[in-house]
Amino acid sequence: MSDAVPVSADVVIVGGAAIGSSIAYYLAQDPAFTGRIVVVEKDPTYAKAASALSAASIRQQFSTAVNIRISLYGITFLRNLGEHLMVDGEVPIIDLHEGGYLYLASGSGPDDPGAVTLRDNHTIQTREGADIALFDRAGLATQFPWLNVQDLACGSWGRTGEGWFDGWALMQAFRRKARALGVTYVTDEVVDVTRQGRMIGGVTLKSGHKIACGTLVNAAGANGQKVAALAGVDIPVVPKKRFVYTFHCKQALTGVPLLIDPSGAWCRPEGKADASGQMFIGSIAPCEGEADPAMAENDFSVDPHLFEDRLWPLLAHRIPAFEEIRPGRAWAGPYDMNLFDHNAILGPVEQTDNLLLANGFSGHGLQQSPAVGRALSEWVIHGHYRTLDLSDLGFGRIAKQQPVLEKCII
Repeated sequence: MSDAVPVSADVVIVGGAAIGSSIAYYLAQDPAFTGRIVVVEKDPTYAKAASALSAASIRQQFSTAVNIRISLYGITFLRNLGEHLMVDGEVPIIDLHEGGYLYLASGSGPDDPGAVTLRDNHTIQTREGADIALFDRAGLATQFPWLNVQDLACGSWGRTGEGWFDGWALMQAFRRKARALGVTYVTDEVVDVTRQGRMIGGVTLKSGHKIACGTLVNAAGANGQKVAALAGVDIPVVPKKRFVYTFHCKQALTGVPLLIDPSGAWCRPEGKADASGQMFIGSIAPCEGEADPAMAENDFSVDPHLFEDRLWPLLAHRIPAFEEIRPGRAWAGPYDMNLFDHNAILGPVEQTDNLLLANGFSGHGLQQSPAVGRALSEWVIHGHYRTLDLSDLGFGRIAKQQPVLEKCII
Protein backbone atom coordinates (compact mmCIF):
# COMPACT_ATOMS: atom_id res chain seq x y z
CA MET A 1 0.00 0.00 0.00
CA SER A 2 1.34 3.43 -0.97
CA ASP A 3 0.77 6.51 1.17
CA ALA A 4 -0.11 9.90 -0.28
CA VAL A 5 2.88 11.79 -1.65
CA PRO A 6 3.74 14.85 0.48
CA VAL A 7 5.19 17.98 -1.08
CA SER A 8 8.05 18.09 1.40
CA ALA A 9 9.86 15.99 3.98
CA ASP A 10 12.69 16.50 6.42
CA VAL A 11 14.27 13.25 5.22
CA VAL A 12 13.69 11.40 1.94
CA ILE A 13 15.11 7.88 1.82
CA VAL A 14 15.43 6.29 -1.63
CA GLY A 15 14.96 2.54 -1.20
CA GLY A 16 12.78 0.80 1.34
CA ALA A 17 14.40 -2.61 1.74
CA ALA A 18 16.41 -3.60 4.83
CA ILE A 19 18.87 -0.69 4.81
CA GLY A 20 16.38 2.06 3.95
CA SER A 21 13.74 0.80 6.35
CA SER A 22 16.31 0.40 9.14
CA ILE A 23 17.36 4.03 8.72
CA ALA A 24 13.70 5.08 8.72
CA TYR A 25 13.02 3.07 11.88
CA TYR A 26 15.97 4.46 13.81
CA LEU A 27 15.09 8.02 12.85
CA ALA A 28 11.43 7.63 13.76
CA GLN A 29 12.06 6.03 17.14
CA ASP A 30 14.56 8.65 18.28
CA PRO A 31 12.93 11.30 20.52
CA ALA A 32 15.49 13.82 19.25
CA PHE A 33 13.95 13.67 15.75
CA THR A 34 10.45 15.03 15.15
CA GLY A 35 10.50 15.59 11.39
CA ARG A 36 8.70 13.88 8.53
CA ILE A 37 10.33 10.85 6.93
CA VAL A 38 9.41 9.64 3.44
CA VAL A 39 10.70 6.36 1.99
CA VAL A 40 10.43 6.05 -1.79
CA GLU A 41 10.35 2.41 -2.92
CA LYS A 42 9.62 1.53 -6.54
CA ASP A 43 8.72 -2.12 -5.87
CA PRO A 44 6.65 -2.68 -2.73
CA THR A 45 6.66 -6.44 -3.39
CA TYR A 46 10.47 -6.42 -2.94
CA ALA A 47 10.53 -9.44 -5.27
CA LYS A 48 13.79 -8.31 -6.87
CA ALA A 49 15.42 -6.77 -3.83
CA ALA A 50 18.70 -8.19 -2.55
CA SER A 51 17.14 -8.28 0.93
CA ALA A 52 14.53 -10.77 -0.30
CA LEU A 53 16.89 -12.87 -2.44
CA SER A 54 19.83 -13.04 -0.05
CA ALA A 55 21.06 -16.12 1.80
CA ALA A 56 20.48 -13.96 4.92
CA SER A 57 23.35 -14.64 7.26
CA ILE A 58 25.50 -12.82 9.82
CA ARG A 59 29.14 -13.32 10.76
CA GLN A 60 31.83 -11.78 12.93
CA GLN A 61 34.63 -13.30 10.87
CA PHE A 62 35.90 -10.21 9.11
CA SER A 63 39.47 -8.98 9.07
CA THR A 64 38.73 -5.31 9.81
CA ALA A 65 37.61 -3.98 13.16
CA VAL A 66 34.86 -1.77 11.72
CA ASN A 67 33.09 -4.69 10.02
CA ILE A 68 33.39 -6.85 13.14
CA ARG A 69 31.91 -4.11 15.31
CA ILE A 70 29.02 -3.62 12.89
CA SER A 71 28.13 -7.32 13.06
CA LEU A 72 28.59 -7.55 16.83
CA TYR A 73 25.91 -4.92 17.17
CA GLY A 74 23.86 -6.70 14.51
CA ILE A 75 23.73 -10.02 16.36
CA THR A 76 22.76 -8.28 19.60
CA PHE A 77 19.93 -6.54 17.75
CA LEU A 78 18.70 -9.78 16.17
CA ARG A 79 18.77 -11.63 19.48
CA ASN A 80 16.62 -8.92 21.06
CA LEU A 81 14.41 -8.16 18.08
CA GLY A 82 11.22 -7.89 20.11
CA GLU A 83 12.63 -4.98 22.12
CA HIS A 84 13.07 -3.00 18.91
CA LEU A 85 10.55 -4.06 16.29
CA MET A 86 7.48 -5.30 18.17
CA VAL A 87 4.24 -3.81 16.83
CA ASP A 88 0.92 -4.11 18.67
CA GLY A 89 2.36 -6.76 20.96
CA GLU A 90 3.53 -8.92 18.04
CA VAL A 91 7.21 -9.89 18.01
CA PRO A 92 8.67 -10.56 14.53
CA ILE A 93 9.89 -14.10 13.96
CA ILE A 94 13.10 -14.32 11.95
CA ASP A 95 14.20 -17.85 12.94
CA LEU A 96 17.72 -16.82 13.93
CA HIS A 97 19.97 -19.92 14.02
CA GLU A 98 23.47 -19.37 15.41
CA GLY A 99 25.10 -22.26 13.59
CA GLY A 100 28.33 -20.36 13.01
CA TYR A 101 30.55 -19.82 9.99
CA LEU A 102 33.39 -22.23 9.30
CA TYR A 103 36.25 -20.72 7.30
CA LEU A 104 38.71 -23.29 5.99
CA ALA A 105 42.34 -22.80 4.93
CA SER A 106 44.09 -25.22 2.61
CA GLY A 107 47.62 -26.46 3.15
CA SER A 108 49.63 -28.82 5.28
CA GLY A 109 50.66 -26.77 8.29
CA PRO A 110 50.47 -23.56 10.33
CA ASP A 111 52.84 -21.61 8.07
CA ASP A 112 50.73 -21.96 4.92
CA PRO A 113 49.36 -18.58 3.70
CA GLY A 114 45.72 -19.43 4.38
CA ALA A 115 46.50 -20.55 7.90
CA VAL A 116 48.46 -17.37 8.61
CA THR A 117 45.53 -15.28 7.37
CA LEU A 118 43.00 -17.10 9.55
CA ARG A 119 45.30 -16.77 12.54
CA ASP A 120 45.78 -13.03 11.96
CA ASN A 121 42.03 -12.57 11.51
CA HIS A 122 41.36 -14.56 14.68
CA THR A 123 43.57 -12.19 16.67
CA ILE A 124 41.54 -9.17 15.50
CA GLN A 125 38.20 -10.93 15.94
CA THR A 126 38.83 -12.07 19.50
CA ARG A 127 40.30 -8.68 20.43
CA GLU A 128 36.98 -7.13 19.35
CA GLY A 129 35.02 -9.61 21.46
CA ALA A 130 33.90 -12.13 18.82
CA ASP A 131 33.54 -15.74 19.95
CA ILE A 132 35.66 -17.50 17.32
CA ALA A 133 37.46 -20.83 17.75
CA LEU A 134 40.56 -21.78 15.76
CA PHE A 135 41.15 -25.46 14.90
CA ASP A 136 44.10 -27.28 13.43
CA ARG A 137 43.50 -30.22 11.10
CA ALA A 138 43.00 -32.72 13.91
CA GLY A 139 40.66 -30.36 15.72
CA LEU A 140 38.55 -29.93 12.59
CA ALA A 141 38.25 -33.69 12.18
CA THR A 142 37.08 -34.07 15.77
CA GLN A 143 34.61 -31.16 15.73
CA PHE A 144 33.24 -31.86 12.26
CA PRO A 145 33.53 -35.61 11.56
CA TRP A 146 31.70 -35.34 8.21
CA LEU A 147 34.41 -33.00 6.86
CA ASN A 148 37.26 -34.04 4.53
CA VAL A 149 40.29 -32.45 6.18
CA GLN A 150 43.11 -34.14 4.22
CA ASP A 151 44.10 -30.97 2.32
CA LEU A 152 43.33 -28.48 5.10
CA ALA A 153 45.75 -26.66 7.38
CA CYS A 154 43.20 -25.20 9.78
CA GLY A 155 39.78 -23.62 10.16
CA SER A 156 38.00 -20.95 12.20
CA TRP A 157 34.47 -21.35 13.51
CA GLY A 158 32.07 -18.92 15.14
CA ARG A 159 30.84 -20.70 18.25
CA THR A 160 28.22 -18.02 18.89
CA GLY A 161 27.17 -14.80 17.21
CA GLU A 162 27.15 -16.16 13.67
CA GLY A 163 24.53 -17.94 11.63
CA TRP A 164 21.50 -17.32 9.44
CA PHE A 165 17.95 -16.04 9.64
CA ASP A 166 14.88 -15.08 7.61
CA GLY A 167 16.01 -11.98 5.75
CA TRP A 168 12.59 -11.29 4.28
CA ALA A 169 11.06 -11.30 7.75
CA LEU A 170 13.70 -8.89 9.08
CA MET A 171 13.16 -6.48 6.20
CA GLN A 172 9.39 -6.54 6.67
CA ALA A 173 9.78 -6.08 10.43
CA PHE A 174 11.83 -2.91 9.91
CA ARG A 175 9.27 -1.63 7.41
CA ARG A 176 6.25 -2.43 9.58
CA LYS A 177 7.78 -0.80 12.64
CA ALA A 178 8.79 2.29 10.67
CA ARG A 179 5.23 2.67 9.36
CA ALA A 180 3.83 2.20 12.85
CA LEU A 181 6.06 5.08 13.98
CA GLY A 182 4.63 7.36 11.31
CA VAL A 183 7.04 6.94 8.38
CA THR A 184 5.45 7.55 4.97
CA TYR A 185 6.09 4.90 2.30
CA VAL A 186 5.53 6.01 -1.30
CA THR A 187 5.43 3.51 -4.16
CA ASP A 188 7.29 5.38 -6.89
CA GLU A 189 10.72 5.86 -8.44
CA VAL A 190 13.11 8.80 -8.12
CA VAL A 191 13.98 9.99 -11.64
CA ASP A 192 15.57 13.35 -10.88
CA VAL A 193 17.35 15.14 -8.05
CA THR A 194 17.39 18.94 -7.79
CA ARG A 195 20.58 20.61 -6.61
CA GLN A 196 20.86 24.13 -5.25
CA GLY A 197 24.58 24.82 -4.91
CA ARG A 198 25.90 22.48 -2.22
CA MET A 199 22.41 21.41 -1.23
CA ILE A 200 19.92 18.84 -2.51
CA GLY A 201 16.63 20.66 -2.91
CA GLY A 202 14.38 17.71 -3.57
CA VAL A 203 13.47 14.80 -5.80
CA THR A 204 11.17 14.25 -8.74
CA LEU A 205 9.28 10.99 -8.97
CA LYS A 206 8.33 8.99 -12.04
CA SER A 207 4.69 9.85 -11.35
CA GLY A 208 5.54 13.54 -11.71
CA HIS A 209 5.28 14.35 -8.01
CA LYS A 210 8.03 16.43 -6.44
CA ILE A 211 9.19 16.19 -2.82
CA ALA A 212 11.35 18.91 -1.30
CA CYS A 213 13.72 17.52 1.32
CA GLY A 214 16.03 18.55 4.10
CA THR A 215 18.21 15.44 3.78
CA LEU A 216 18.36 12.85 0.99
CA VAL A 217 19.54 9.33 1.82
CA ASN A 218 20.53 6.98 -1.00
CA ALA A 219 19.70 3.43 0.11
CA ALA A 220 18.70 2.25 -3.35
CA GLY A 221 20.54 -1.08 -3.34
CA ALA A 222 21.31 -2.28 -6.86
CA ASN A 223 20.14 1.10 -8.21
CA GLY A 224 22.40 3.06 -5.89
CA GLN A 225 24.79 4.21 -8.61
CA LYS A 226 21.90 5.57 -10.71
CA VAL A 227 20.45 7.52 -7.80
CA ALA A 228 23.86 8.90 -6.85
CA ALA A 229 24.43 10.02 -10.45
CA LEU A 230 21.13 11.96 -10.38
CA ALA A 231 22.65 13.93 -7.50
CA GLY A 232 25.89 14.48 -9.41
CA VAL A 233 27.89 11.92 -7.43
CA ASP A 234 29.79 9.01 -8.94
CA ILE A 235 30.06 5.87 -6.82
CA PRO A 236 31.76 2.63 -8.01
CA VAL A 237 28.72 0.44 -7.29
CA VAL A 238 27.20 -1.93 -9.85
CA PRO A 239 24.71 -4.82 -9.52
CA LYS A 240 26.41 -8.20 -9.88
CA LYS A 241 24.43 -11.37 -10.43
CA ARG A 242 24.80 -14.12 -7.85
CA PHE A 243 23.09 -17.52 -7.72
CA VAL A 244 21.84 -19.61 -4.82
CA TYR A 245 21.25 -23.33 -5.37
CA THR A 246 19.30 -25.72 -3.16
CA PHE A 247 19.99 -29.43 -2.84
CA HIS A 248 18.94 -32.34 -0.66
CA CYS A 249 21.50 -34.58 1.00
CA LYS A 250 20.37 -38.14 1.79
CA GLN A 251 22.33 -38.14 5.03
CA ALA A 252 21.31 -36.02 8.00
CA LEU A 253 24.60 -34.40 9.04
CA THR A 254 25.03 -33.01 12.54
CA GLY A 255 26.30 -29.53 13.34
CA VAL A 256 26.95 -28.20 9.83
CA PRO A 257 27.71 -24.47 9.98
CA LEU A 258 27.85 -22.08 7.05
CA LEU A 259 30.98 -23.50 5.46
CA ILE A 260 33.39 -21.42 3.39
CA ASP A 261 35.70 -23.67 1.39
CA PRO A 262 39.15 -22.44 0.28
CA SER A 263 37.84 -22.72 -3.30
CA GLY A 264 35.24 -20.04 -2.56
CA ALA A 265 32.33 -22.49 -2.57
CA TRP A 266 29.96 -22.16 0.36
CA CYS A 267 26.95 -23.99 1.75
CA ARG A 268 24.73 -24.13 4.82
CA PRO A 269 21.72 -26.12 6.06
CA GLU A 270 18.23 -24.93 5.19
CA GLY A 271 15.49 -26.08 7.54
CA LYS A 272 15.63 -29.08 9.84
CA ALA A 273 16.95 -32.55 9.12
CA ASP A 274 14.52 -35.46 9.11
CA ALA A 275 14.52 -39.17 8.27
CA SER A 276 14.95 -38.40 4.57
CA GLY A 277 18.05 -36.27 5.08
CA GLN A 278 18.72 -32.53 5.01
CA MET A 279 18.21 -29.57 2.66
CA PHE A 280 21.14 -27.22 1.95
CA ILE A 281 21.76 -24.07 0.00
CA GLY A 282 25.07 -23.02 -1.53
CA SER A 283 26.88 -21.14 -4.24
CA ILE A 284 30.22 -19.91 -5.52
CA ALA A 285 31.36 -16.54 -6.84
CA PRO A 286 33.41 -16.12 -10.03
CA CYS A 287 37.07 -16.98 -9.59
CA GLU A 288 39.74 -14.33 -9.98
CA GLY A 289 40.19 -13.62 -13.68
CA GLU A 290 36.74 -14.95 -14.62
CA ALA A 291 34.17 -12.66 -16.22
CA ASP A 292 31.78 -11.10 -13.72
CA PRO A 293 29.41 -8.95 -15.78
CA ALA A 294 26.92 -6.57 -14.26
CA MET A 295 23.42 -7.94 -13.76
CA ALA A 296 21.12 -6.71 -16.49
CA GLU A 297 17.82 -5.24 -15.35
CA ASN A 298 15.11 -7.89 -14.97
CA ASP A 299 17.55 -10.70 -15.83
CA PHE A 300 17.02 -13.23 -13.07
CA SER A 301 17.89 -16.30 -15.12
CA VAL A 302 19.99 -18.99 -13.42
CA ASP A 303 23.05 -20.76 -14.81
CA PRO A 304 22.43 -24.49 -14.15
CA HIS A 305 25.92 -25.47 -15.30
CA LEU A 306 27.61 -23.56 -12.49
CA PHE A 307 26.13 -25.98 -9.96
CA GLU A 308 26.83 -29.16 -11.92
CA ASP A 309 30.26 -28.27 -13.26
CA ARG A 310 31.85 -26.32 -10.40
CA LEU A 311 29.87 -26.09 -7.18
CA TRP A 312 28.77 -29.69 -6.66
CA PRO A 313 32.23 -31.26 -7.26
CA LEU A 314 33.85 -28.79 -4.85
CA LEU A 315 31.28 -29.35 -2.11
CA ALA A 316 31.35 -33.14 -2.58
CA HIS A 317 35.13 -33.08 -2.19
CA ARG A 318 34.82 -31.18 1.09
CA ILE A 319 31.78 -33.07 2.45
CA PRO A 320 31.80 -36.61 0.99
CA ALA A 321 28.15 -37.13 1.93
CA PHE A 322 27.31 -34.57 -0.77
CA GLU A 323 28.26 -37.09 -3.44
CA GLU A 324 24.67 -38.29 -3.10
CA ILE A 325 22.40 -35.28 -3.38
CA ARG A 326 19.28 -34.27 -5.27
CA PRO A 327 19.44 -30.77 -6.82
CA GLY A 328 16.47 -28.51 -6.14
CA ARG A 329 15.36 -25.06 -7.17
CA ALA A 330 17.74 -22.15 -7.66
CA TRP A 331 17.43 -18.40 -7.90
CA ALA A 332 19.43 -15.34 -8.89
CA GLY A 333 19.75 -12.03 -7.11
CA PRO A 334 21.82 -8.84 -7.19
CA TYR A 335 24.82 -7.86 -5.10
CA ASP A 336 25.23 -4.07 -4.99
CA MET A 337 28.95 -4.53 -5.46
CA ASN A 338 31.40 -1.82 -4.51
CA LEU A 339 34.11 -2.34 -7.12
CA PHE A 340 36.58 -0.25 -5.13
CA ASP A 341 37.00 -2.48 -2.09
CA HIS A 342 33.81 -4.58 -1.63
CA ASN A 343 32.81 -2.63 1.50
CA ALA A 344 29.84 -0.36 2.12
CA ILE A 345 30.03 3.34 1.26
CA LEU A 346 28.40 5.23 4.12
CA GLY A 347 27.69 8.74 5.23
CA PRO A 348 28.10 12.24 3.80
CA VAL A 349 29.49 13.30 0.45
CA GLU A 350 32.03 16.07 0.02
CA GLN A 351 30.63 19.20 -1.64
CA THR A 352 27.05 18.06 -0.99
CA ASP A 353 25.86 19.07 2.45
CA ASN A 354 22.64 17.08 2.80
CA LEU A 355 23.21 13.83 0.90
CA LEU A 356 24.00 10.61 2.75
CA LEU A 357 25.06 7.34 1.12
CA ALA A 358 24.25 3.79 2.20
CA ASN A 359 25.44 1.84 -0.82
CA GLY A 360 27.76 -0.89 -2.07
CA PHE A 361 27.21 -3.47 0.68
CA SER A 362 28.52 -6.24 -1.59
CA GLY A 363 26.42 -8.95 0.02
CA HIS A 364 26.62 -7.71 3.64
CA GLY A 365 23.54 -5.47 3.70
CA LEU A 366 21.15 -7.55 5.78
CA GLN A 367 23.61 -8.29 8.58
CA GLN A 368 24.82 -4.69 8.61
CA SER A 369 21.37 -3.08 8.44
CA PRO A 370 20.87 -2.59 12.21
CA ALA A 371 24.19 -0.81 12.80
CA VAL A 372 23.99 1.19 9.57
CA GLY A 373 20.44 2.31 10.29
CA ARG A 374 21.42 3.49 13.74
CA ALA A 375 24.58 5.23 12.50
CA LEU A 376 23.00 7.14 9.61
CA SER A 377 20.09 8.23 11.80
CA GLU A 378 22.65 9.68 14.19
CA TRP A 379 24.29 11.54 11.33
CA VAL A 380 20.95 13.02 10.22
CA ILE A 381 20.07 14.15 13.75
CA HIS A 382 23.45 15.10 15.22
CA GLY A 383 25.77 15.59 12.23
CA HIS A 384 28.16 12.86 13.39
CA TYR A 385 28.30 9.25 14.55
CA ARG A 386 27.67 8.80 18.26
CA THR A 387 27.60 5.08 19.15
CA LEU A 388 29.76 3.44 16.50
CA ASP A 389 32.16 5.38 14.31
CA LEU A 390 31.72 4.23 10.70
CA SER A 391 33.86 6.95 9.15
CA ASP A 392 36.34 4.32 7.90
CA LEU A 393 33.62 3.38 5.41
CA GLY A 394 33.06 6.95 4.26
CA PHE A 395 32.91 8.20 0.67
CA GLY A 396 36.14 10.14 1.10
CA ARG A 397 38.29 7.00 1.04
CA ILE A 398 37.47 6.53 -2.65
CA ALA A 399 38.77 9.93 -3.73
CA LYS A 400 41.86 9.41 -1.57
CA GLN A 401 42.39 5.90 -2.99
CA GLN A 402 42.46 4.42 0.51
CA PRO A 403 40.53 1.14 0.30
CA VAL A 404 39.39 -0.74 3.39
CA LEU A 405 41.34 -3.96 2.90
CA GLU A 406 38.90 -6.62 4.03
CA LYS A 407 40.36 -10.11 3.54
CA CYS A 408 37.16 -12.05 4.28
CA ILE A 409 35.19 -11.54 1.09
CA ILE A 410 32.79 -14.24 -0.09
